[in-house]
Amino acid sequence: MDLPTHGPSGTRPGTGADTQGLTLPVILRRTVQRLPDAVAVAHKSGDQWQTISYRSFLQQVDALAAALVDIGIQLQDRVCLLSANRPEWLLADQAILATGAANVPIYPTLTPPQIRYLLQDSGARALFVSDIVQYAKVAEVVAETPQLAHIILMSGEVPANAPVPTMTWAAFLARGASVEARTREDREARLSHIQAEDTASIIYTSGTTGEPKGAMLTHRNIVSNHETIIPLVDIRATDANLSFLPLSHVFERVVYYAFISAGARINFAESIEKVRDNLAEVCPTFLVSVPRVLEKIRAGALDKAEKAPPLRRKIFHWAFEVAKTARTDRERLGGLSPWSTLQLGLADKLVFSKIRAVLGGRLRYCISGGAPLSKEVAEFFELVGIVLLEGYGLTETSPVITCNTPVARRLGTVGKPIDGVEVRIAEDGEILARGPNIMKGYFNKPEETAKAINDEGWFHTGDIGSFDPDGFLRITDRKKEILVTSNGKNVAPAPIENALLLSPFIAQACVLGDNRNFIAAILVPDYANLVPWAAKKGLPTEPASLAGHPEVQAFIQTEVARQTQDFARFEQIKQFVLLAQEFSIETGELTPKLSLKRRVILERHAAAIARMYEAPAPVEA
Repeated sequence: MDLPTHGPSGTRPGTGADTQGLTLPVILRRTVQRLPDAVAVAHKSGDQWQTISYRSFLQQVDALAAALVDIGIQLQDRVCLLSANRPEWLLADQAILATGAANVPIYPTLTPPQIRYLLQDSGARALFVSDIVQYAKVAEVVAETPQLAHIILMSGEVPANAPVPTMTWAAFLARGASVEARTREDREARLSHIQAEDTASIIYTSGTTGEPKGAMLTHRNIVSNHETIIPLVDIRATDANLSFLPLSHVFERVVYYAFISAGARINFAESIEKVRDNLAEVCPTFLVSVPRVLEKIRAGALDKAEKAPPLRRKIFHWAFEVAKTARTDRERLGGLSPWSTLQLGLADKLVFSKIRAVLGGRLRYCISGGAPLSKEVAEFFELVGIVLLEGYGLTETSPVITCNTPVARRLGTVGKPIDGVEVRIAEDGEILARGPNIMKGYFNKPEETAKAINDEGWFHTGDIGSFDPDGFLRITDRKKEILVTSNGKNVAPAPIENALLLSPFIAQACVLGDNRNFIAAILVPDYANLVPWAAKKGLPTEPASLAGHPEVQAFIQTEVARQTQDFARFEQIKQFVLLAQEFSIETGELTPKLSLKRRVILERHAAAIARMYEAPAPVEA
């Protein structure tokens, strides 16, 4: 049976067809020739923002690449990079690419056994590590990774009796500078020999079950993706972002490559806790985020409004009603009346401009990815006057498959297929994708590769979705995470979880009910909001005491009912458990990109789940 395919077979001028032979090192050099004195990277040191020009950036990359060649790194060797976001991450990445090797990023949140697996499976010969804390993790397992011959420590001093030859960042740069002339011919030859089909990076997908798989992304995969994205979301040399999502994840990675290609400025946040302060300092034009951060921004604005004096609270809600009416008028009438224009201008001055100011005041676009975004959050940003563009993709697709654009966007969808990428919906509802962005395969796992990519080149995403009549894609759930109740009802947990997270009193949610007679949930309250509520009522304020308190449970029940009232009765939460401790990467309940590991959650909380289902069964509709 032929399935309808969405997405153009050709490409726009300036995208896919013109970039087929480009490699990542060439793109950096092209930008340096065009904008040598523009700021490439900025980071905060003490109270001051320090900048690196594109010219200086490339000079450091060349020195690092010379040092890598000098220690024996060969074409298509693997070099690991274990670090949080910092300028050295970008410099090391570009140096690895310039030698023709493949970068294997490792999340700094991983444990020593997880790091050992990646070092062993990738066969990495060298490792860049951010600091002594991360170095200590490697030291625990390095005896089991005999192929690892060199470690470069970005900050801190090399420990005595280092188990592997280790150099500081400064010493490694100095070594590169001393051999730069001697290695130049070799390095230039390598640059000319790097092919678009060579592996540029092996990114391990932690997945929600099973051992990690290393997705081999080629230069062609990554270049075709970010060069297509640049005109779609209008990235310019004058743009600046604030980088706080992990560079180990492909989403932030492709944004960094796009900014380098455009000659734009990358600002590194000091930490996730400092993002709000840094936004006000760097005033970015682009904000690339995951839904949870955007949910917190919305929740913070709503909470502040609810705590404001009655008149200010009334003005806040009036402003949003004015914006909704204006949106409807534009859709129905094609424009605004003078009265509506006046009202919207006043609403913007009194409310919306102040919300935008919290985000720096210069945002042209906010891009969301990595997880489904609720329509309510998307609508909030739209009404405030910030264009929010949601996209969709996976590590294996480099990553973007579809995205909303400034000229073609629809709330509640992840947009249309990008140029050069085709998308089909299989008979069972699974989303299939094909194009120049699809990975080469899983490293050392030919059988897993064959399962993921069929003979016609279609990649099986594992996600369920559908197209609306205008070709915008909606994601409904993960194929393997569809819950089937004992009554035969199919329930997608993600939409229910997203609805629950809109409550300011619920921080995390895991919906369950597979092979059970009703849907239940494991919830983590947002204690930052719950504790003040409890204190006003004279309740205990320790999370452990709150989670088990009957009055708290009754209150959360009202929140659950309120957030899920629009779902079918069989999809609504009949029982729930409150946890005192958040799901985390350290406990194994979250992947490094903060997705739920349902299997682990179900195992860790099996006793509590059993008690829920031992309670009297609710009457099903």
